[in-house]
Amino acid sequence: MPELPEVEVVRRGVDRWLVGHRLDSVRVLHPRAVRRHSAGARDFERQLCGVRVLAAQRRGKYLWLRLDSAALLLVHLGMSGQLLFRAPDEPAERHLRARFDLGPGERELRFVDQRTFGHLRIDDPVTVASPHPDVEAANTPEVPASIAHIAPDPLEPAFDTDVFAARLARRGSGIKRALLDQSLVSGVGNIYADEALWLCSLHGEHPCNTLTRARVGELVEAVRGVMSAALRAGGTSFDSLYVDVNGQSGYFSRSLHVYGRAGEPCARCATPVQRAAFMNRSSFWCPACQPVGAC
Repeated sequence: MPELPEVEVVRRGVDRWLVGHRLDSVRVLHPRAVRRHSAGARDFERQLCGVRVLAAQRRGKYLWLRLDSAALLLVHLGMSGQLLFRAPDEPAERHLRARFDLGPGERELRFVDQRTFGHLRIDDPVTVASPHPDVEAANTPEVPASIAHIAPDPLEPAFDTDVFAARLARRGSGIKRALLDQSLVSGVGNIYADEALWLCSLHGEHPCNTLTRARVGELVEAVRGVMSAALRAGGTSFDSLYVDVNGQSGYFSRSLHVYGRAGEPCARCATPVQRAAFMNRSSFWCPACQPVGAC
């Protein structure tokens, strides 16, 4: 599933090629693509016809388009969703789910989703105030109402490390489980959780409520660091399901230290990387650099 860096790469492409354009027409080709738009596919098409895109924004793994109709077009890529800009006469992709026509002489935007876990919906904007009194109003942007429950992500101004540390202090679960909890911090998935924990030498099962504020700060900086590096590399691609808006894969997979590297030597100490099942996924860590119980 695309994590924050991959979604941000897509958002930047959409910002470059779509913002300022008007949607001449919209065609929904598969009902599952708009299954969470309760009024149905035809209403979805009608509401978007003729609107202008003002901005492309993101929180965590969700991106949305701010429209001059005052509504938001929320896009969730799910496991395999793609937003692609194509010439209108290019052959349709096998799993094409929706087309957005931008007018004569313009490339069209296509929503492609092989596994159909992603979705599109028209949503209302809401402002979610920060729980920290020192966070300025300018750092509490409008978000789609349907994702108002998810926490700010580590790369946005609204994220507050003190608030995050205070919430961790009330939890006895392992720190990796907390990193994947979108109500605590959004956008962090399995790949970048493992990489960040390796960077700051923490085991994923280390209890949240035993971490000092300083240690939480180190972890947040590690998350930001690995995500920023992934952004510079265009994200992480293991197959053809994640690509940018031009169909290009990211290459951060070449820079991963532990994720997907079970049995290979740790880049720090040469101890073989271990793997274990975790929440229907896998965890990867170095047993020497990240011993259980070490803080």
